[in-house]
Amino acid sequence: MDKLDRFSINNIRKEYLNFFKSKEHLTEQSFSLIPKNDKSLLLIGAGMAPLKKYFTGAETPPAKRMATCQKCVRTGDIDNVGLTARHLTFFEMLGNFSFGDYFKKEAIEWAWELLTDVLKIDANRLWVTVYLDDDEAADLWHNNVGVPRERIVRLGKEDNFWELEVGPSGPCSEIYYDTGDDRGCGSPDCKPGCDCNRYIEIWNLVFTQFDKDENGVYHPLPNPNIDTGMGLERVATVLQDKPTVFDVEPLIFIVKKVEEISGMPYGSQKKSDISMKIICDHSRAATFMIGDGVIPSNEGRGYVLRRLIRRAIRQGKSLGIHNEFLTKTVKVVIDEWKEAYPELAEKESYILKVVSLEEERFKITIDQGLELLMKKIQMLKDSNKKVLDGEDAFKLYDTYGFPVELTEEILSENGFELDKSAFATIMEEHRKMAREARLKTGNSGWKDENFNIDVPKTLFTGYESLTEDDAEVLTIIVDSEQVNTINEGQSGIMVLNKTPFYAESGGQLGDSGKISTNEGEATVVDTKKFNKIVHLHEVTMEKGSISVGDKVTAAVNADQRRNTAKNHTCTHLLHKVLKEMLGDHVNQAGSLVAYDRFRFDYTHFEAVTPETLKEIERRVNEAILSDYTVYTDILNIDEAIKSGAVALFDEKYDDVVRVISVGDFSKELCGGTHIDETAKIGMFKIVSEGSIASGVRRIEAITGREAINYFNRLSDVADELSHAFKSSIDECVVKASAIKKELKEKDKEIQKLNNELLKQSLGNMLNDFEVINGVKLFAISLKDKDANSLREIADKIKDKNESCAVLLASDLGDKVLFVSAVTKDLVQKGIHAGNMVKEAASITGGGGGGRPDFAQAGGKNPEKINDAIEAVKKMIG
Repeated sequence: MDKLDRFSINNIRKEYLNFFKSKEHLTEQSFSLIPKNDKSLLLIGAGMAPLKKYFTGAETPPAKRMATCQKCVRTGDIDNVGLTARHLTFFEMLGNFSFGDYFKKEAIEWAWELLTDVLKIDANRLWVTVYLDDDEAADLWHNNVGVPRERIVRLGKEDNFWELEVGPSGPCSEIYYDTGDDRGCGSPDCKPGCDCNRYIEIWNLVFTQFDKDENGVYHPLPNPNIDTGMGLERVATVLQDKPTVFDVEPLIFIVKKVEEISGMPYGSQKKSDISMKIICDHSRAATFMIGDGVIPSNEGRGYVLRRLIRRAIRQGKSLGIHNEFLTKTVKVVIDEWKEAYPELAEKESYILKVVSLEEERFKITIDQGLELLMKKIQMLKDSNKKVLDGEDAFKLYDTYGFPVELTEEILSENGFELDKSAFATIMEEHRKMAREARLKTGNSGWKDENFNIDVPKTLFTGYESLTEDDAEVLTIIVDSEQVNTINEGQSGIMVLNKTPFYAESGGQLGDSGKISTNEGEATVVDTKKFNKIVHLHEVTMEKGSISVGDKVTAAVNADQRRNTAKNHTCTHLLHKVLKEMLGDHVNQAGSLVAYDRFRFDYTHFEAVTPETLKEIERRVNEAILSDYTVYTDILNIDEAIKSGAVALFDEKYDDVVRVISVGDFSKELCGGTHIDETAKIGMFKIVSEGSIASGVRRIEAITGREAINYFNRLSDVADELSHAFKSSIDECVVKASAIKKELKEKDKEIQKLNNELLKQSLGNMLNDFEVINGVKLFAISLKDKDANSLREIADKIKDKNESCAVLLASDLGDKVLFVSAVTKDLVQKGIHAGNMVKEAASITGGGGGGRPDFAQAGGKNPEKINDAIEAVKKMIG
């Protein structure tokens, strides 16, 4: 085995994990890049991030000693990728962790043992840093390990102390490798902490020994922890003796693929080398992100992925690559990393498809966006300005899908800046308008701030009592005020101590029904939650009155509940089938479950064919007819996940959860209501499917009686068509096709006749002109001519006249159409077709415009056509 094989990334990873396994560490596969039950992180960016719950004490770790090689994505240094020797957006972090077990002594001694004895790094080239006041660590490095005092550097808080605003904190000790005098700054004081590239930081040991309180006081932890992180790629540069992480095997293989595609030799030019390194890094990051379920979108982690892919594409263009190429570099990533991450090979076709589609989408718009941006840059140069307006940048983002970071990057390359503040203001206004639009649709629900009530958690009995239960009234709210009694004719909110009414959550709409006593009856029109624990019954008093303290009967509308339950169970069947048909990347992205319909939003990157939709529908119906038993288990969250239950990535679950199993067909965490047998669903029918956002699609469907009614309506339509066509239902399609063909032929005959009439009338039109200020103007008003006819007339007039301007108006009764055309010689003299129709349209109450040589527009008032023509004549005069 030669040196490169011995110290390949795959072998270093194995050596590290095996070493700590020998030190009684539990070694784990890398966690997903998508944080689990942690909304504070967009993506995993450190080895300790997935283990945070163990460090904080929120959960008990599976072992007191652990070691991992964690996939990480950090975008904070994206602008440095390719410019420096070591910055990456995607990297692998080797880490060993102690949760109240070993501490500084073991962490320091084992780090030295691994580096010098296992990886055979020259001990004389290793330096360490410690926190300024950490004498304990300094002594351990010198006395126990043997590092000379002159190679132990003390640094301050900024460099060697890890802390949050409040909580666990502690000093750090970092291990550096000396690459040699030839890579340094030449200063006799050069050592770790110097800004030159001589010393490479390869391992950071964090000694979490304090608990920092809100006053900034550090309290010693009774059981201090160890958290270390060593960049796999960085240590590979040392072991393979390479100048940058991009020269390390197998990253260099990605660079070589870019070299092959572009024809640009690597190492020949600094600018092209930077582009190759960026493509290398971003290809790797995109591959792993897609493999872990991220889909390109305009928000969150999907936007990070989209930005990386589009940035790589743009670097490809700068290398002269104009065809799609990213799938080729991504294929190299899959081939080189599949040994350690076999899921990449399993999802290869999916990963390549996502990248290909994103590259295809961006290719359509990037040229338009670049052209517009370069025009703006030229305008800045011409006007001697240095800052691009936020409005222009937002147009690039909103219209052409240009990430604002890409706009900033191109501006910077050309010596300009973006008005970030103005862009942020416009973006926030745009988001505010979107939020207000959502509020107008009534989807915002009841806001907690609308209420201020102090009542205990409502006991929900709807799982067991199903539709009816006895309860006591705790609170009544009318017109936002708490009252003692609600009377006939009034509407308000009623809170009970327990209820069978399901409150809207998890996409399932709230129940309706009745709350009654011997003296009063209220209709419940909706049920929602306050503070996630109190059920709010929106009621209207139909008769009598109900007061606080009254014993009531709470009865859910049984028919609606049953139908809602059917739809909710069916969403689970659909979710399972979508994963089977489209791939494991499919995840629920939202839902609405009502009694008469449901919609299911899911992550997927391309349109679903009609044939695939039919197969999805067939499989769901097969599952219904299989009459699976639906049962519920109450489990600890970890037990539930280990049992194979599907959980939503962005959902925050309690420690104890409900697991809904549909036979052996599907298993999901769910707090909704369900039927007990799938056969009771009856029938499933997809009524629509389409995209609602980038990477997110929506299926709308119906079940049970609604599906039967739907098919009955289709049957009625089929009968009516059969009667109208005077044929059997089976022959209706053939008959309709024949009629369509006949109509098409008649349209051709009509067009032919119209052309003949046009030729006859064109002779008169060719003489209908005025010469105004040297311009031969054909300004003609016509009746009932469509846009195609007007364009044809304008073209024929131009064909017969070498120099002319044309304005045609068509009176369509309730509106007017304008078409204008100008010959090239008059365009050069300043006659503009777009301005002509714009003026004409404005006179008739409309608008429009177009190119200098051709344009069309519309108006609302045909009576003003003559005024419009006169206005255009004055323009030319």
